Amino acid sequence: MYNAEKLQKLHRLAEENNFRELRKEIVTLEEIDISEFIEEIPIDKGTIVFRTLPKDIAAEVFTNFERETQERIVNEITDQELLFIIDEMYLDDLVDMVEESPAGVVKKVLKNTDSELRYKINEFLQYPKDSAGSIMTAEFTNLRYSMTVKEALDYIRKNGVDSETLYNCFVISKKRVLQGVVPLNKLMLADDDELVSNIMEGVVKVNTDDYKEDVANVVAKYDYISVPVVDSENRLVGIITVDDIIDVLEAEATEDFERMAGTIPSGKPYLKTSAFTLAKNRIPWLLFLMISGMITGNILSQYEAAFAAIPILVTFIPMLTDTGGNSGSQSSTLVIRGMVLSEIEIKDGFRVIWKELQVGLISGLVLSLANYVRLLITYPGQAPMVLVVTLSLFATVVLAKVVGGMLPIIAKLFKADPAIMASPLITTIVDAVSLIIYFHLAEIILKI
Repeated sequence: MYNAEKLQKLHRLAEENNFRELRKEIVTLEEIDISEFIEEIPIDKGTIVFRTLPKDIAAEVFTNFERETQERIVNEITDQELLFIIDEMYLDDLVDMVEESPAGVVKKVLKNTDSELRYKINEFLQYPKDSAGSIMTAEFTNLRYSMTVKEALDYIRKNGVDSETLYNCFVISKKRVLQGVVPLNKLMLADDDELVSNIMEGVVKVNTDDYKEDVANVVAKYDYISVPVVDSENRLVGIITVDDIIDVLEAEATEDFERMAGTIPSGKPYLKTSAFTLAKNRIPWLLFLMISGMITGNILSQYEAAFAAIPILVTFIPMLTDTGGNSGSQSSTLVIRGMVLSEIEIKDGFRVIWKELQVGLISGLVLSLANYVRLLITYPGQAPMVLVVTLSLFATVVLAKVVGGMLPIIAKLFKADPAIMASPLITTIVDAVSLIIYFHLAEIILKI
C-alpha cells in the first residue's frame, strides 16, 4: 500500500494533467492500489490514466475496479483496447462482469470475444446465481492419470501459463473423471519415471450446483488453495480459488449484517447506493417492526389499572425490554456464526436450546441479584415491588436466551435465512412476552 506522501504526489500530478510523469509513478504500485487511485480521481482523468497503463497491468487493474467503473471504461475505450483486456482476464472475472453489467456493455464485450469464449461465458451463465458453477473458473491445469512425472512437468510448462493457480494439479481419467490431486511441490520432487497416479492424493470436491457458501466452508475446513468442481457425472469442469472464496465470505457476511440490522441487502457499497434504494430496502422491516410494536402497546393498554395503582412500575419497562433484546441478540449472533461455520446443524437444535437455557439461568441469576440489591437500596421499604422487577428480569433473560438460540435454527429448518430471525424479530417476541410476565407478577405479588 502506498503512503500518504506518495498518494498526495499522484493526486497533484493528476490535477496538473501531467499524465506522462503520473504513468511512471503509478506503474510501481500494486494493481489493486492503482485501481483504487483511479476510482478516487475525477472520471475523465481516471479514464485517461487507465489508458496510459501498460497493457499487462491494465487488464489486472480493470479486474479490480468496481462494477460501475468497469462499465464506464468499457464504454469509453476502443474495441481493440477492450479485446486485449478480455484476453488477459480470467474467465470467472469476465463472467462476473457480463452477469452484472447492463445490456449495452454486455453487447460490446461479447462482440469482442471469439466464438469459443462466448460459448464458455454462456455456459457459465446457465449455472444458478449462487452456485459453485457460477464462481468457478475453467482456467486450470489438469493432468492425465497415465502420465509420468516428466510428461506432467512438460505439460505444465507448456500449458500452465494461462492457469489461475498451479499449486495443485488435478488428475483426471480419459473421460475427464476426477481421480485426485498432485501438489506441484510433490510433483517436482518425484522421479521422472514415476506415474502421476502413484503420487496423487485424494481430494474433496464440490458439485456445480452446490451453494457457494457451502463451498467456502469446504475450503475453510480443509485449508485448500483451490477446490475442484465436478458435474453430475463426476467430470472435472472447473476450480474455485481462495480469492473467490474470500469474495463469497465478504458478500455473505455483508448480507447477514444487513439482514440482522433489519434491512434488505442491496449488493452495493453504502456510498454508491442511492438514498432512495437504501430507504426502499429498510422500509419493509421498519413497517413490520412498527406494526409488531403495536402488540406491545396493546399489552400495555391491558394493564392501565396497574399503572394507575403503582406508576413507578412503568419506569422499569425500558430496562426489562432492553436487557431482553440484548440477551437475545447475544445468543442469536453466536448461533448464526456457528451455523455459518458449520459448527451447528439443525440436528443440534435441542442441544443449543439446552445450552442457552443454562446460560440464561446463570446470566439471569447474576443480573437479577445485582438488580435486587440496587433496587432495595434505591427503594427502601418496597420489597414486594423490588421482587416483581427482579423476578421479571430473571424470566426475561432466560426467555431471551432460549428464543435467541432457537429462532435461527427454526429459520434454517424452514430454509429461510437465519439472519432474518436476529435482533428485530427476537426483540419483538421477547418484549411482548416479558411485559405479560411483568404485569402478571405485579398483579399476583402486589395484589393490583
